[in-house]
Amino acid sequence: MPELPEVETTLRGIESAITGQVIRSIRVRQSSLRWPVNPNLAQLVEGQTVIRLSRRAKYLLMHLEHGSMLVHLGMSGSLRIVQPNTELRKHDHIEMCMGNGSVLRFHDPRRFGCWLWSEGPHQQLSQLGPEPLSEDFNGHRLYQLSRRRKVAVKPFIMDNKTVVGVGNIYASEALFRSGIRPDRSAGNISLQRYTELAGHIQEVLAAAILQGGTTLRDFVNGNGEPGYFQQTLAVYGRGGETCVACAGLLKEIKLGQRSSVFCPRCQR
Repeated sequence: MPELPEVETTLRGIESAITGQVIRSIRVRQSSLRWPVNPNLAQLVEGQTVIRLSRRAKYLLMHLEHGSMLVHLGMSGSLRIVQPNTELRKHDHIEMCMGNGSVLRFHDPRRFGCWLWSEGPHQQLSQLGPEPLSEDFNGHRLYQLSRRRKVAVKPFIMDNKTVVGVGNIYASEALFRSGIRPDRSAGNISLQRYTELAGHIQEVLAAAILQGGTTLRDFVNGNGEPGYFQQTLAVYGRGGETCVACAGLLKEIKLGQRSSVFCPRCQR
């Protein structure tokens, strides 16, 4: 599933091709996504200029002269810039043609993504916590929110009300770097260790963005290229393999119906 680094990578990949450009046409070939695409989308956006792009959590926003479009990649989605004569793929559900000749295509085999229009704020963003790479996110916030919480620390930091965009991959890697077991009670972790964890969350996400995200199945960036952060993964997807730090065996458990891998020696 594309997570925050993959969405940020996508934004950077398509930004120069569509920012400042007029939307010449938009074609919706499949409107039945996670939420239905507005049937009047073409009438609402054609002829408008894309003023800027931004990202909030795992959502990408296209800000127009009037209103905005909110895009989520879901489980298997991608946005690509292609040439006008590029052959359509089976799951290319939305195509947006720009005044400079660029064509943006939304590809989503599982159709868990979305492409929403709004003249005002998008309700999907109303309850989100701070961005992990912003000044609003730090160890003190994690410590305060975790008091008296019995939930395990991994699902705690993956909760979008705690902080946005820390998905399964990056939560696993940050906890390993911090030496914290993923199943440890969130309420039993000290301020010092949360400060370290917040720093490692930021380091892991920043590194993933620099390397173009993580390609485990079908994520590609705006140019159709894979991400390379998976080559540096220390624990995610490595259950039963050797720990890169102590050479012990990594253990795999289930937390909230998700697989979690950690090192029993290095993480406590």
